[in-house]
Amino acid sequence: MKILLIGKSGQLGSSILSENTSNVIFAPDRVDLDVENLSSFEVALNDIKPDVVINTAAFHNVPICEIEPHRAFDINVIAVRNLALACKKANALFVTFSTDYVFGGEKNTPYIESDCPKPLQMYGISRLAGELAVMSAALENSIIIRTCGLYGLSGAASKGGNFVDKRILDAETNTLIEMGCDQVVSPTFSKDLAVAVLRLIQHPELKAGIYHLVNEGECTWYEFTKAIYELSGLSVKVTPVDRGGMSGSMRRPLYSVLANTKALTLGVTLPHWRDALSRFLKEKYEVS
Repeated sequence: MKILLIGKSGQLGSSILSENTSNVIFAPDRVDLDVENLSSFEVALNDIKPDVVINTAAFHNVPICEIEPHRAFDINVIAVRNLALACKKANALFVTFSTDYVFGGEKNTPYIESDCPKPLQMYGISRLAGELAVMSAALENSIIIRTCGLYGLSGAASKGGNFVDKRILDAETNTLIEMGCDQVVSPTFSKDLAVAVLRLIQHPELKAGIYHLVNEGECTWYEFTKAIYELSGLSVKVTPVDRGGMSGSMRRPLYSVLANTKALTLGVTLPHWRDALSRFLKEKYEVS
């Protein structure tokens, strides 16, 4: 299979490159392929003629989306729609990503793919609009993968590192930190997501549409932080704080756990979040 990968330097893009074993992947630099420059993408499509295009690029700094909604929509909606249309014309499968933040958090059981979205902030709104734009433009040849709480070996440049990296840094200068206990999530290791994505797109019974792919299980950010320090052997006391889902004036879903129901029917699963976190810490921080 010939794959054109967009966003090779990000957490997920770099994981897809490192976990690929059986496909030919072309991964241009951003200077050569920018999702906001449709002509550069069309040139790459014409030159490479991929079977699959995987788009991992997105505007996913949640607080910044509140003050720059036009930027969020340019990248998360308009650019993604243009990519989907171009792939349709080129007869290539288009794979792009979305988020648990398309949901409002009113449930207390994991969201399945067919649950009704109800985003609470501009980030979730832009990602849902991107989903709808893709399904409107090229539903029959597009796969939308929702995930949650992504962290990876390369960090997240737009956020100044991922959640786990920041907690490890906190431990260097703090013996006590506060962490929210109000949000329940499915933290996901980008390496596990990459493996699942590569398995999914090669499945002979794959059908177009929306899929959820997250590490199994659920936890609050407080519980996840405690696990980081326990597995790392770091002496940091974590105090739970209930912020009611608020981050300043912005709302976040109180419950956004995703269920991998559709992928499961194809035999594609991810390990439990605690197992994933343990492997991440061993690989990046050499935790024994």
